[in-house]
Amino acid sequence: MTAVPVLMWSGTDEWRAETAVVRADGDRFTATGVQLGVTPEPYRLDYVLETSARWVTRTLDVSAAGDGWRRSLHLARDPDGRWTSTGDGDLPALTGAEDCDLGLSPLTNTMPILRHRLHAESGAVEFTMAWVSVPDLGVHVSVQRYEHLRTTPSGAGIRFSSGEFTADLVVDAAGFVLDYPDLARRVTGP
Repeated sequence: MTAVPVLMWSGTDEWRAETAVVRADGDRFTATGVQLGVTPEPYRLDYVLETSARWVTRTLDVSAAGDGWRRSLHLARDPDGRWTSTGDGDLPALTGAEDCDLGLSPLTNTMPILRHRLHAESGAVEFTMAWVSVPDLGVHVSVQRYEHLRTTPSGAGIRFSSGEFTADLVVDAAGFVLDYPDLARRVTGP
């Protein structure tokens, strides 16, 4: 197992920061991260994301805390594509979905990009995602589309859309987000 350097993002739409350590092993990874934000109220969010083969979500464990409150979520996808979560139990509307999408986190855009090689070649794919809103940790169905726009010397441009929302992401050669307009930008060394 090899370690990817620590990934850090800074919010560009409001004060927010995220850091994640990603341990890659072939076509799967485990990411341990922390997100700090102030909207809709100050919060700290800690997560562990594990993928199975082909970067398909296996589990997402999240805890969020703020002034006087704490909540947690265990979201899991079984090999047959069935999703469950703490509190909600089975989530039949998500059956067949392969990915989770943690709100306000550029990290979870990586799985569909890698699986369909959108960071390296042309293509467009539509997905159903288990979207986790932050900081309330609600689980929602989200239809999302990713489209390879161009290859760059350091990665690629990828259009992300969901409903009326569209953003042109910039990813590095490994498929991790460098710039997510109006959300976050990766912090890199000098």
